[in-house]
Amino acid sequence: MTDIIEQTKKGTTTLGMVCKDGVVLASERRATMGTLIAHKSTKKLYQLDESIGLTTAGLVGDLQTLARYIKAEVELYKLKRGARMPVAACATLLSNILSGRRMFPYWVQLVVGGVDATGPSVYSLDMAGGSIPDTYVTTGSGSPYVYGVLEDQYRENMDLKEGVDLAIRALSAAIKRDAASGNGMDIATITKKGFVRLDDKEVEKRMSAMKLT
Repeated sequence: MTDIIEQTKKGTTTLGMVCKDGVVLASERRATMGTLIAHKSTKKLYQLDESIGLTTAGLVGDLQTLARYIKAEVELYKLKRGARMPVAACATLLSNILSGRRMFPYWVQLVVGGVDATGPSVYSLDMAGGSIPDTYVTTGSGSPYVYGVLEDQYRENMDLKEGVDLAIRALSAAIKRDAASGNGMDIATITKKGFVRLDDKEVEKRMSAMKLT
């Protein structure tokens, strides 16, 4: 069992990035079990509501369970209070859920990102419940390649268009070098106007313009 967990928990690349006018969330689509490509269209980027999104790395069953649970909690918060859940509150709630499972932990690494009254923000969450805000964060086996690109090219006050292009460039670097990452990208932006997911044609167009294809 331990070997299976070790083989499946790390094969992913996701990222979250703060821009001056919103947040970019991104992931690739490959799911692996060791050297086997188990699925080619795995969902790793979730819309929780119009102002919050989630990226997931780890065991698929744990990821899906947590995504369903936290999405329901975000909706309940909205119904009870008549307002959207703040991004920090969503990250804290997920952190509490993760930290409460010490004996049988969720094998996950999460990124929560969104926009609220305080502005855009992203949080990195580990399987023990740690929650850390940052300007950009990446998870999974491809994360070293993504960090290499972001450390070199990210800058404060980037606009959303620049952020999307940088996310595509960073994921492309991971896909080229990390065997557990690939089979396309899911890219989403979150602003005060809401959650928008880029379609494949738009991603391909941007990749072509940056000569990444």
